[in-house]
Amino acid sequence: MKNNSNSPSTKVLIFLVQIVCLVVFLPTSHCNRMTVFFPMDANLIAQTCNQTPYPDLCVSTLQSDPRSAKADVKGLGIIMVDAVRAKAHEANLRLEDLINRDVGNVPAQDCRFNYDDIFQLDIPQAVEAFGKDDYKSAELGMTNVVANEDSCEKRFSGGSPFKDESQALHDVAYVAAAIAKVLRS
Repeated sequence: MKNNSNSPSTKVLIFLVQIVCLVVFLPTSHCNRMTVFFPMDANLIAQTCNQTPYPDLCVSTLQSDPRSAKADVKGLGIIMVDAVRAKAHEANLRLEDLINRDVGNVPAQDCRFNYDDIFQLDIPQAVEAFGKDDYKSAELGMTNVVANEDSCEKRFSGGSPFKDESQALHDVAYVAAAIAKVLRS
C-alpha cells in the first residue's frame, strides 16, 4: 500500500498531533513553531532526490524548507525552483559587486545578460510550467539556467570571482531539472 500524506489515516494522525500540541504545549507556546515531518515525506524526498545528479544536495535543500513536509513531487520541484532563484540571487549579488568595483570588467558586464535571462526568462518559465504540469518546459527552463551560468563562468579565464556561488546555482538548477524530468516519466 502506498503512503499518502492526504490519506484519511494521516489526516487523523495530524489532527491528533494538533490536539496533543494544544493540550500539552499550549502553555509554553511551542505549537506555533512545531512542524510535523512524517517518515513518508522523508521517503518521498529520498526517492525523488535519488533520481537527481546531486542527491545529498537535493535532500538537504528540500529538508531545509518546511513546505517539503506536505509537498508531492510537483511541490518538491517548485520548492527547488525557489532554491534556484535564491542561489541565482546570491551569485548575482556577487556579480553586481564585481561590476561596481571594476566598471571596465567586460566578462562581468557580459555576465549581466546571462543573469538577466535567468531572472526574466528561465526561472519564470519553470515556475509557469510547473504550475501547468508542463514538466518538459520546466526542465528546459532549469537547463537554461545551467547554460546561462556556464556561459557566464566561461567568460572568466580561471573562473569567476564568484565561482562558488555559480557552482551552487549550477548544481541546484540541475537538481530542479532532474525533478521535472522525474515528473515527465
